[in-house]
Amino acid sequence: MKLRALALVALLGFAGPALTSPAFARTMHHGAAAAKPAAVAPDTGSITPAPETRPRVLVVDINGAISPITSETLASAIDRAEREKYRALVVEIDTPGGLVSSMREMVKKMLASQVPILTWVAPGGSRAASAGVFITMAGDVAAMAPGTNIGAATPIGMQGAMDSTLAHKATNDAAAFARTVAAQRGRNAVWAERAVREAVSVSEDEAIQLHVVDLIASTLPELLAKADGRTWRRGSATHRLEVKGLESDRIEPGFRQRLLGLLDDPNVAYIMLMLGFYGLIFELQNPGAILPGVVGGICLILAFLSLSTLPINAAGIALIVLGIVFFIAEIKVTSHGLLAAGGVVSMLLGSLILFQGGPRISWSVVIGVTIASACFFLLVVGAGIRAQRRPAATGARGMVGTRGRVLERLAPRGRVEIHGELWNAESDVPVEAGSDVVVTEVRQLTLRVRPASQEARG
Repeated sequence: MKLRALALVALLGFAGPALTSPAFARTMHHGAAAAKPAAVAPDTGSITPAPETRPRVLVVDINGAISPITSETLASAIDRAEREKYRALVVEIDTPGGLVSSMREMVKKMLASQVPILTWVAPGGSRAASAGVFITMAGDVAAMAPGTNIGAATPIGMQGAMDSTLAHKATNDAAAFARTVAAQRGRNAVWAERAVREAVSVSEDEAIQLHVVDLIASTLPELLAKADGRTWRRGSATHRLEVKGLESDRIEPGFRQRLLGLLDDPNVAYIMLMLGFYGLIFELQNPGAILPGVVGGICLILAFLSLSTLPINAAGIALIVLGIVFFIAEIKVTSHGLLAAGGVVSMLLGSLILFQGGPRISWSVVIGVTIASACFFLLVVGAGIRAQRRPAATGARGMVGTRGRVLERLAPRGRVEIHGELWNAESDVPVEAGSDVVVTEVRQLTLRVRPASQEARG
């Protein structure tokens, strides 16, 4: 018994350290995991492997003018990337600029994002102008595709040219914001200020040399490969990008965003404005038609919404309204075409200068709308007004002035024939049978007439 006890103590002395070692713990852990029964699908009895969630990147497009809709789209994309734990958010940019307020909201959201943001001016032929400069430089990694450009960030007035004091204040404010964004991302703050004050613009190669952007990439996989391993910061924390070879999910705009995004097009805004004017004018000319007034009101409100996101010129609006006034005046006043010509010229000039600082209306749209306006007012509205001025052709009012033949002597009552119909008639003077008379009044079913010879002498 003593020998067995001594042997047991010796065995524990040698085995104890091995049992408590990390290697043994790992072995036991894996053994326990191996011994754990596999999950069995209830319907087929087959083994169900544990799901694997591979990291992905999210891609969102920022196209067209920067507006509240664009800001909403980017904010929604950042929220989704944070909520669904995407490895990074890629923002594809192609914009001529837009509202400063919307741009600031977008930059603010990007600077506070908890996921890294890669801004990419793409595809080839795209640009990041005006407000697009700030958005591109706000990315943790900024890239451009071959054949793109960035710059020209000088602020302009939305309602026409600004006076010198207001322009100076707006430029200083934008320049300070550009320096701040560039400093936050470690980029060329001097060039960012020049883009605002001097409206300079550079290609992708020049942007790399000036350290405006970080890299050039033609495709999304190339962008992710070149961005891989770069660092990004939020506050005092520094992180490393690991995005090489990851698959991507692209955000497709919903119906609401597509509909509202369509209104950012200056051609659509211009057409909506004209349809709104036409609808309201037609309703005023024909009270009770209802449909033209409803359609015109809706179009006009949508036009105002669209114009609020575009840099409009008040003189352009005034010239378009003046052209419409000229067309209406041509219908009511005999000017031998002078007012109509003035309306065409006024509408053409107003259309050409309606938008300033970037967006322009297509020539085909301008000419088409002008010709349609001239035809609408001179032909359609003119025909309606002329029809209202014609004497009534039916009913009691339509009988006044009609000629007929006396069948029975009027002294003072008798019968007359008018358009093959027999009527009771009366006259202040006797009229012999067979004579022609003219209707002067209708009293129920009796006509008041006078001899046609009196009208001829008069």
